[in-house]
Amino acid sequence: MLKPTVGPIIGHTTTDHARIFLRGEWKKDTLVFAGIRYRKSGDEHWNKGVFTQLEASRDMSDVIVLHDLAADTEYEYQAGWFSPMSPVHTTDTVQELPLQWPRDLYPLRTQSSKPQISRAYIVGSCRYLRMTAGVPSAPHLGDRIFASISNLAQHAEPPLSALLMTGDQVYVDDLNFIAPDREYKEILAKYRTAFSQPNISKLMSGTPTYMILDDHEIEDNWPANKSKVDNHLYKNAIAAYELYQASHSPAHSLNSLGQISHPLKQYWYQFSNGDIEWFVTDSRTRRNLSANDRRILDNEQEQALCKWLINSPARVKFVVTSVMFYPDRQRLGDDAWKAFPEQRLRLLETIRTNGIKNVIFISGDVHGSLTSRLSHSENPDFEVHTIVSSPLCNSKLLPYAKASTFILDQPLARTAAGDYRHELTSEVVSQDNFAHLVVDAQQIQVRYHDRDGSLLQSISIALH
Repeated sequence: MLKPTVGPIIGHTTTDHARIFLRGEWKKDTLVFAGIRYRKSGDEHWNKGVFTQLEASRDMSDVIVLHDLAADTEYEYQAGWFSPMSPVHTTDTVQELPLQWPRDLYPLRTQSSKPQISRAYIVGSCRYLRMTAGVPSAPHLGDRIFASISNLAQHAEPPLSALLMTGDQVYVDDLNFIAPDREYKEILAKYRTAFSQPNISKLMSGTPTYMILDDHEIEDNWPANKSKVDNHLYKNAIAAYELYQASHSPAHSLNSLGQISHPLKQYWYQFSNGDIEWFVTDSRTRRNLSANDRRILDNEQEQALCKWLINSPARVKFVVTSVMFYPDRQRLGDDAWKAFPEQRLRLLETIRTNGIKNVIFISGDVHGSLTSRLSHSENPDFEVHTIVSSPLCNSKLLPYAKASTFILDQPLARTAAGDYRHELTSEVVSQDNFAHLVVDAQQIQVRYHDRDGSLLQSISIALH
């Protein structure tokens, strides 16, 4: 067996199952299989292995689902791919082959079923890896921060429950003005390169990783900048996104055989860790820019989000929106929620009128990191927070955000029932960084680290 050409990437992981993405390589006139075998850490014997046949239509990649795992348990696994000599093998018969597995061991930890234990997360976005003629330029710059995250993950207490990558994991349009990638093969090559760099590869092979797209997975400021010729680009970019980012997410349900079901109905999804729940929105591909019904989330998604906010018993509710919910930017804010004030107000009124506590919006996009608090002039019990984490690696062509980037001297919204007012609760980080969140009984501790792992600032958000 050979090592995966991309991956393994641990995706959605619960108390009893885990989804793991991996890619092999195309071989002419022969079958190609990929497999994973696993065991509890400290055990001597491996399970028989779980196998899948790889197809060119999926860029020789697939997601293998491990079932019947024990909660809050450390496992180790091996992953690889191969072409058997016989052309009549199936995923069942290859289990009996005397395979030589690649030696790399990867850690896998299932989620705890205990509701009130402390949990930790890494949040980041906007990872720029410039490609020139299909080859990364100075790839160590786009990969170095993941070594620092891996180092933190190895020593984190509590252990990391997940890595949240909230948009612009790849820049399909990194050379937009010179030679934009529009063809499927070019975009696939970009994903393969981006996700197989050594540090990010190591991190994602041992940490449950959740992703959602933003504009650069397609084109800058999509769909506002869309032209008539962009349907071809969108089709190719989205097909690649579905393979490399959405495939291992909870957006896919499992079929009766416990495998990933196709096709994919939507990109937004929910997942939970004990009494903490996440609603990861698609704030990019379901937009309506028409004047009579402007919305950043389609109606179905808005209804699902409001229903979840009202009915979920979760103690802490994280809402991921790749573009900023608030504060608004002075300039260039029309790509974010600033341009959709009616829908934003509906969400805020849902939270306020239902007395929903501990709602935290998680965003990226702006190439600056910050925390801020939203209050209401007539309702002292209302409080919403936002945590922004961006970028993991900036381009030298793009500026970092700073405090003066944002509109902070006027209410976010004025209504007959009162004003929504906001204030920064942190400094604005204007360098490459990531956020380490620790959620315990009383608070969320937000720690921003630079690309070398050094602590930049720490903010405490009280829970009620």
